Amino acid sequence: MRVSRVRKKLRSGKPVICTKINTTDPVIVDLIGLMGFDCLWICSEHAAVDWDRLGHLIRTAAMNDMDTMIRVAKGSYSDLIRPLEQGATGLMIPHCMDQEEARKIARTTRFHPLGRRPLDSGNSDGSYCMMPLSDYLRLSNENTFVIVQIEDPEALEHIESISKVDGIDALFVGPADLSHGLGIPGEVNHPKIRAAIERVAQACGSNRKAWGLPVNFENAPKYLEMGARFLACGADVLGLQGYYQDLRTRFEDLGIEFSPKI
Repeated sequence: MRVSRVRKKLRSGKPVICTKINTTDPVIVDLIGLMGFDCLWICSEHAAVDWDRLGHLIRTAAMNDMDTMIRVAKGSYSDLIRPLEQGATGLMIPHCMDQEEARKIARTTRFHPLGRRPLDSGNSDGSYCMMPLSDYLRLSNENTFVIVQIEDPEALEHIESISKVDGIDALFVGPADLSHGLGIPGEVNHPKIRAAIERVAQACGSNRKAWGLPVNFENAPKYLEMGARFLACGADVLGLQGYYQDLRTRFEDLGIEFSPKI
């Protein structure tokens, strides 16, 4: 079983750098892995990625010694377990509301003695039953990371207790949904959002819990100074968009006509 780069860095207090894909092509995963990112964020909450394709993306990342974090649909325990059994290194669970929910997530995603994760070592993460069961349980607990998203005002009321839950490796602020819940949809730089981020940072700092959020070049230094250690930056669709917009602009300057739909 691979040693998780995310867990290793978080244990040592070093910042983790993660990037997101919205497409489902292993070639793009391969390219990102060659760049040396710690972790690839794959979304199955909003994106239409099936289980078979998810397995290919996870394996391609692993070939480049890159962790994969699957943002799962908020559903049954099977939605948490299946990505791990396909070899995913970590999970991101959306809309965690309180300590009780965080505890259930930790219990479901950790093996004995940390939890009661459903057990089946016959898949990729257990080397298809070729790994001794005791090693499988231990190495899974050591190299799986679990992140809960804080993206609702209700969760902020419980942020202190959520940040105390063992088995949750980090809290991740979701500014977009949080702005929606606070009645300021899309205003991710609003003072209410800044106050929420500060509240998460303070709670995690007090309880020695890692935390993170989406960042850009301009605000990353500020959040690192505040103690953020899980940084998500960029996405494949944004990169492609910027590249092709630049091409269009340059060729329009040469008199070439385009027919944009947006």
